[in-house]
Amino acid sequence: MPEASEKLCKLIEYTFQDRSLLITALTHRSVEGANYERLEFLGDSILNFIMAETLYLKFPTAQEGDLSRLRANFVKGEMLAEVARELGLGEYLRLGAGELKSGGRDRSSILADSVEALLGALYLDGGLELCRQKLLQWFENRLNSMGHKKTYKDPKTCLQEWAQAEGLELPVYAVLKIEGLAHEQIFSVSCTLSSLGYNTQAEHSTRRKAEQEAASRMLIIIEGKK
Repeated sequence: MPEASEKLCKLIEYTFQDRSLLITALTHRSVEGANYERLEFLGDSILNFIMAETLYLKFPTAQEGDLSRLRANFVKGEMLAEVARELGLGEYLRLGAGELKSGGRDRSSILADSVEALLGALYLDGGLELCRQKLLQWFENRLNSMGHKKTYKDPKTCLQEWAQAEGLELPVYAVLKIEGLAHEQIFSVSCTLSSLGYNTQAEHSTRRKAEQEAASRMLIIIEGKK
């Protein structure tokens, strides 16, 4: 792992003073011992704060509701998974045998969590300004591509508004199963558009995020059918 962590440090252009923080940020709960969940919790709060601050400054005339929808677009699981893939984080994750066999290195929920955990580790090792610098670097192209009048809405809102505009029944979300202990649950959720016979599924550490991910996948299907 030392060689792998060294490669990752070069990739993200930062050398950890406390290398154990990086190791923990890359360790899934399927591996015995300390894992990234506490760092993920910390990183999630930092991510939301920095994106809120960035959007507040970028769009000085935007209303609170628009800013909330903009932020939701940037902190959603699929977006974070894209960032993780661009960084190549999956290659460096420490996973248990079961997760390795089931394709955990490319599972969106794990990749998204790893970005938040890495952010938490960066904060503890280098501070808030370092986190801001790295986040703006990772999201630079996405932020620059946003027009001043363009408003992003979260996937569930977009899907609902599309269904209403098409005169279809609203999407229905259902929890398929909940796995894990109370403090480390994984929610498997389905999204169904019965009028079209479409169904998607997603999993995440919270029901809300799983529903948003399922809605995002439904929007991808709809776009592909146009």
